[in-house]
Amino acid sequence: MLKTFIERPVLSTVISVILVILGIISIFALPITLYPDIAPPTVRVSAFYQGANADVVMKSVIVPLEEQINGVENMTYMTSSASNDGSASITILFKQGTNPDLAAVNVQNRVSRAVPLLPAEVTRAGVTTSKQQSSMVMVFALNSTNKSYDAEFLQNYANINLVPMIKRINGVGEAQAWGTGDYSMRIWLKPDVMATYGLVPDDINNALAEQNIEAAPGKIGENSGQSFEYVLKYKGRLEKPEEYENIVIRSAENGQLLNSVPLHIMLLRLPMESLQLF
Repeated sequence: MLKTFIERPVLSTVISVILVILGIISIFALPITLYPDIAPPTVRVSAFYQGANADVVMKSVIVPLEEQINGVENMTYMTSSASNDGSASITILFKQGTNPDLAAVNVQNRVSRAVPLLPAEVTRAGVTTSKQQSSMVMVFALNSTNKSYDAEFLQNYANINLVPMIKRINGVGEAQAWGTGDYSMRIWLKPDVMATYGLVPDDINNALAEQNIEAAPGKIGENSGQSFEYVLKYKGRLEKPEEYENIVIRSAENGQLLNSVPLHIMLLRLPMESLQLF
């Protein structure tokens, strides 16, 4: 075969030219990835158990989730962590080449099996399943030379304007703004005063859940044949410390009401992620 190409140089030249032309055509026809996948697909499951320590979170949240997630299709291994603030995180790594969208769906199906086994506080807060890499792609800082724009203002600006735009970028799995946290109300309770009235933190928590809500009261005159209909509007969630002070904690048979003022509940508007009772 080699002797044929040596004795026929014209044939060899023609074949070489054809191979070069095919190679040039293939360059434009082959798919090219700007950012190829060099890390295995990763799916993260996160949950929050308010008021629980790391040991309780591990036993009541992470263990039931791991038992159901273990063995999901194309899974290689998974890691988990629990914190004393009540947060739980499980990271599942899959084989290289696995479709991350399909992997997230498979993990979500396994998580739905474990939801009935989780505490009610965890299911009420929600269990989040998202596809993302374990390592961060980019980290940048946001600052201002104007002293009137403090850390709280920058945190709020990033959450409203920057984070939503970054999440819409193709290929971005998750974007977070680290800083002072979101605005919410923190409440301090005095144990000695609560003991005088025979109250426990759950009583305060239940009163907040009942009176600090968004509700749809409905309409007046909708099916009465009247000419006008009135849509009722409920005040909604409380926003000011004075409104929290008027929360009714307990009512007696004689009509007396116990609100937050006699309990000397201290209220401050601080940048926190959730309402905490102490």
